[in-house]
Amino acid sequence: MRSLIKPRALEDGATLGIAAPGGPVDPDRFAAGEALLRDAGFATVWRDDLFERRAYLAGDDARRIEEFMGFIDDPRVDAIVCARGGYGCDRILGALDADRVRAAAKPLVGYSDITALLLWQRRCAGLVGFHGPMLDRGDDVSAEAVASLTDQLRGDAKLPIVLRGTGRGRGEASGPLVGGSLTLVAASIGTAWEIDTRGAILLLEDTSELPYRIDRMLQQLAGASKLEGVVGVGIGAFTQCTDERYPEIDVRELIVELVAPYGIPVVTDLAFGHVRENCAWPMGVRATIDADRGEIRILEQGVDTAA
Repeated sequence: MRSLIKPRALEDGATLGIAAPGGPVDPDRFAAGEALLRDAGFATVWRDDLFERRAYLAGDDARRIEEFMGFIDDPRVDAIVCARGGYGCDRILGALDADRVRAAAKPLVGYSDITALLLWQRRCAGLVGFHGPMLDRGDDVSAEAVASLTDQLRGDAKLPIVLRGTGRGRGEASGPLVGGSLTLVAASIGTAWEIDTRGAILLLEDTSELPYRIDRMLQQLAGASKLEGVVGVGIGAFTQCTDERYPEIDVRELIVELVAPYGIPVVTDLAFGHVRENCAWPMGVRATIDADRGEIRILEQGVDTAA
């Protein structure tokens, strides 16, 4: 895995390239999200074919590869914000140029299925990316979440950045932040962008997954020795992850139970994922997890303010 560097901090009026590397984009949802970015003081650009649709993809693989790498190479574009998640990133990662992505050092923002792209960028390009709000939830994201993201992209966030939740167990630990959608984290195993959890704080969220599937994915992580080196686990939103056949199962309790044998600090109910309070966090930066206080404290900016 390459040494980690940070993308360049954004200045006022920076231009954000809006990309759709995964699923197809809804124009109305896009408009609401794009307006939030403009209101935050950024300019936005996107390709005319952003709204192309090929079944469950935002156009064919070639279009999505060309779009992403085009924004990487375009000197007028300062950062890339994903319009939405949805399946598709895994199909194009092998065709992306890690050296060009690292050299461009542009902030990348997304979550959900964009987890695959963030993991690829961290492992293959050695570049910090941001797990944070996208445009498809522009009509359903809080002003606080948008402000937190923009402050972090500018390198203006007040440190430490604190994500508050519910402490489970006791203890405190420090390490880099990794993770994202549990589905995509599990799917990374065996790939060139396989998640590296050694000495890390693992943050997880997901949506529309039945409890037995969440159980299975965590067993996969355990079987691949991805939980052995973790120093702490932070659990964000697991929305619509219930099963009417087994209503007694609480996904948060299930995850706490499955990681309990590792004896590490756990914090649940953190504000990130498929919720209005989708607080951004930079993948790869140093943080602490405190199960006594129920907090994740991000200790450094996710961008290079000196670049």
